Order: sequence, then C-alpha cells, then structure tokens
Amino acid sequence: MNNLVIDLTHGGVKIAISLAKKGRNVLAYDIYNTLDDIDHKMLVIYNVELIELEDLKDFKGDMNVIYPIHLPLSHDEITSHNPNLNYTFQTHHEIVKDLLNDWGEGIKKIEVTGVKGKTTSVFMLKEILIDENPLILSSLGALLYEDRREIVLKKNISITPANIKDTIDLAYKIANPICKISDETVERTDFRKYDSAIFESSLGVSGIGDVGLMLNIAEDYPIARGRSCASEAKKQVFRCGCVCIEKEAFDEFYSDVKHDKVNTFSMNDSSSDLHACDVKYDLNQTVIKIEYDNVKTVNDNLLSGNMTVKTFAPGPHHVSNVLGVVLTCISLEIPIEKIIEKIQNYKGIPGRTNRKNIGNSIIIEEINPGLNTRAIQESINMIDDLDDYYISIGGDYGITCEEIDEEKLAGFLNTLDHDIILTGDVGHSLKSKLTKKTRFIESHADIYDMAINNDKNLLFIYRSDYREVSKR
Repeated sequence: MNNLVIDLTHGGVKIAISLAKKGRNVLAYDIYNTLDDIDHKMLVIYNVELIELEDLKDFKGDMNVIYPIHLPLSHDEITSHNPNLNYTFQTHHEIVKDLLNDWGEGIKKIEVTGVKGKTTSVFMLKEILIDENPLILSSLGALLYEDRREIVLKKNISITPANIKDTIDLAYKIANPICKISDETVERTDFRKYDSAIFESSLGVSGIGDVGLMLNIAEDYPIARGRSCASEAKKQVFRCGCVCIEKEAFDEFYSDVKHDKVNTFSMNDSSSDLHACDVKYDLNQTVIKIEYDNVKTVNDNLLSGNMTVKTFAPGPHHVSNVLGVVLTCISLEIPIEKIIEKIQNYKGIPGRTNRKNIGNSIIIEEINPGLNTRAIQESINMIDDLDDYYISIGGDYGITCEEIDEEKLAGFLNTLDHDIILTGDVGHSLKSKLTKKTRFIESHADIYDMAINNDKNLLFIYRSDYREVSKR
C-alpha cells in the first residue's frame, strides 16, 4: 500500500519519516510549498517521494491518504486525480495514534483541547502532576520536568498531532542520547524519565489520552475552507478512554455522542458531574467550592464528594478551566488532598493570564494568540474597580483560525465609562469602529511605562504569541 502524507507544514514531515522508518512506502505532497532544505534532505534519506496530486494518475492499487483535519481539500478533490485507486483516509491525529500504539504503558496520559484555556490548563495539570515528572507539549514548547526541574526539549514547536510524537522522541533522546544497532539509529519509546504526559492540541486530540479534556467551544469558528468547524474537529476528543468536557459544550454539540465514560463540568449547571457551588474571586487567589457526583474514572470506579480549592483564577473563564482540570484529575483518581495542595502552586504563566507588580503598579497580562471577543470581555469584567486601571487592547491578526468580531467588541467597549488605549493591528482596526474616546499608542512598551510612571494599574490584553511580544 502507498501512504500519501498531505501537508508538510503542519507536521507531515515527521509523520512521513516515522512511517518510512516502519518500512511503509510513503509519498508526500507539500500543499503549501513550505518544505525547507533540511526537511527535504531528510525525506530523501528515508526514500519519501515528493509528488503533486496530479501524479496520482501514475499509481495503481491501494492509496492511504493521511491529511490534517483542517485540510482545504475535500476527499473528492483528491480522488478525482485518479478515481481508480482504492482510497482510504486517515487524519494526522489518527495516524499519530497508530504510530504510538506501543507507547505509554504505565504513564498517566492527558490530551487537552478546546477553543480557549488549553495552555493554562496544561500548566495547572503540570503543577498537580509535578512529582510524576510530566512530559509536556504546549504552545509554549516541548518540556520535560525532572525532579521539578524544567528541561526545554524544543521551544518553537506547534501543537499539531505530529509533534506529540516529536515530543516523545525528543524526551527519549534526552534520556538516552546514543542508541545504535548496526550503525542505524533505532527509534525507541520504551525508556523514559517521566510518569505522566500532557499534550495540548488545537483541533481535536489523537486519542492516546487516558483522559481527554475538552474545555469549551467558546466560538465555533470555521476550518477547512468553511467545510468544517472547530466543534467537528474537536469531536476527536471522544477517541480517548475517558472524556471530561464542559457541560454546555457537550449539550450543544455532542449530546448524540455515544461514549461509556463522559464526565461534565460547569460553572452554573448543578446537573453536571462536577460544578462550582460557590466562587470568591480575587486577583491573587480565588476560592472555589466544588461538588462532584458519580464521576467515572479510568479504573471503572464512580467517585463523589466535595472540595475547596484555592488558585490563581481571577475571572469566570479561568475558574471554568480549573473545574476541567480538577475533573480530569478526579477521573485519573489522583488523591483529592494532592489536587488541593498542588493547584495552589499555579500562579499563571507568561503568554496567558499573568499578574505581576512593577513599582506601585499591578500589571495583569492577557496575551494569547487565540484571543477573541468573548475572552476580551471576560478579561475586562474580572476587574472590579476600572478607575484604578489603564485598559490596553491590541495585537496581531492572522495567527490562528479564530478571528475577532470587531463590531461586537466595539459595541461592548463603547459601553465602558473608561478610556481605552489601543495598540497593534487589532487596535488600529478597532479605532475606527469606536465612538468613545480612545488613544492609540504604537509601542506596547510605552503603555507599560505610562502606567508605571503614573502609578496606575494596567490590564494589558494583546492578541499575539507571547514570544513575539517579548521581542518588541
């Protein structure tokens, strides 16, 4: 059988080479023409043949097409180049699960998806599982924690399914840098320094997780040239053995899904398996009283009870993330006392919600490549006394699938009795839609300086990759 890997931009090179190492006959189509010289040489070394779709006419027999869930081509557009082939189709997520079929015994495995809160939730889970040396793939990098010490495996890495395997391979190389038999490097995944693994994924999960955590469908944005949407892609979470999901998302999008182990969480719905019954918000440490009933576990048990957790969760959307994380840990049968103790250590992360003091100013950062209208509204709503704060909104476009509904956001901002400072491409575009008085400041560093020099607090909401903001 021929295996055609489509899209070498979003992890296809890793998938193609991994399949070739297993002796498969592999073809590759670089749909976005982004293949660099190094990756091209690697494909040549492993006898992966680069083709165009029209070249399918030269093949016979079986053709397994491996494609990303957001591919802007339909199956018919692919098969039309040679209708006589016997086609099968697998997503990148599905093939990664196949490639990792013999990996992970004895490891707590969690996959995290959703529209908002993925990275935040990954690092909450990291705090709870820190004693189990977690291996992590997130939008902030591939990381390994050994005896609470962070080892950066790779900083600039995307949260595509192929990079789950890349993260595992990188961890193996750190643990066992030389592994050769007959002068050929052997790919192995049975030696490790970690007992837990947490993988963030943007559009669904591979299904290798003992637990798949679905945080929300805050916005059901279109993908694949409008032929699909976020909720459909993220439906892959139900390939995991146990699923923890926001009840509102489950009821709206997935109520027809049949799965033996689905646990729901909610801020408001007491009929969910886990819900918040009381929340006392604070910019330093929010106190959340939680009740849970008949939570299905990975070990086929049902758990019920209550607890009070204290952690950094200054707004309702942060509390919702906490509920998902706690439910995930209960599903894994992590002791309640450990959850309560360890989650207190979460203080926010750069690039997501983060609080710091500079001089006499409190700086709250909400820097996120997927920041959208709802997230901006909730960030502003979490500040009790806006008179003490400068509010800055801005950022970049074209960095994620989600975009901002500027008309909706402008309508919300026009209701605020507060000056708004705009910055970046987003701020420049918003300015023309606002009827209230605003200021535009090109450099975000100048906004920080203005707040600090005037002894004012700052809520800095910026739609971008934190790594890019930090370079400016």
